[in-house]
Amino acid sequence: MKLKSKTYFIAGTDTDAGKTLSACGLLRRADKEGLRTLAVKPVAAGAVEVDGKLRNDDALNLSAAINQPLSYEQLNPVVFAPPIAPHIAAAKENRRITASQLAGYCRGVMMRPADMVLVEGAGGWRVPLSGRETMADLAVALQAPVILVVGLKLGCINHALLTVEAIQRDGLVLAGWIANQIDAHMSHAAENIDTLTQLIPAPCLGVVPFLDDVEGGRDASAFLNLSTLRV
Repeated sequence: MKLKSKTYFIAGTDTDAGKTLSACGLLRRADKEGLRTLAVKPVAAGAVEVDGKLRNDDALNLSAAINQPLSYEQLNPVVFAPPIAPHIAAAKENRRITASQLAGYCRGVMMRPADMVLVEGAGGWRVPLSGRETMADLAVALQAPVILVVGLKLGCINHALLTVEAIQRDGLVLAGWIANQIDAHMSHAAENIDTLTQLIPAPCLGVVPFLDDVEGGRDASAFLNLSTLRV
């Protein structure tokens, strides 16, 4: 299989929408189809110290899902210990995050041999990086098609459509979207998915059911389809 684009930006409708679960699923699906894969989590907040170095769970999961060699520092170049908004974490450490800085880290990985590179954002589309920039500025700097992960819960239609509008307003292509059931008891989930399918102007790459085996290495690859990617 040959993808139309090499790099995709993974965005979410909110924090905990399932960006990492979906990204890992896409990477494993690509691996099954014979593609060389890499990923970048340019900034992460929420980490523990391992052998004197901070490690973020999402970044570690991405590292386990890719099939090309990449050091942790290349995959996750900026990491903060507290699980708070990146700009707040940076301010507490007197550090500064810029979209151009993060884009530079991403491009370093994008230049490596691979068929698919996924760049996973942090939080939602407008999560601040500083007083002037947001995660969206990173996506714009990379000019990568966007894959939107919609966390299925009450209110997801509004969150999804507002995010789609913002992505389009920022001049980026929505390559596809993923429905990820984060609420096991969501009422009328099927009807919500039908509505999203009708209103989001991009193909649905799959519907991931509620996967509660957190410690067992949840795998969404069986529910995802790369062939429907728009670009």
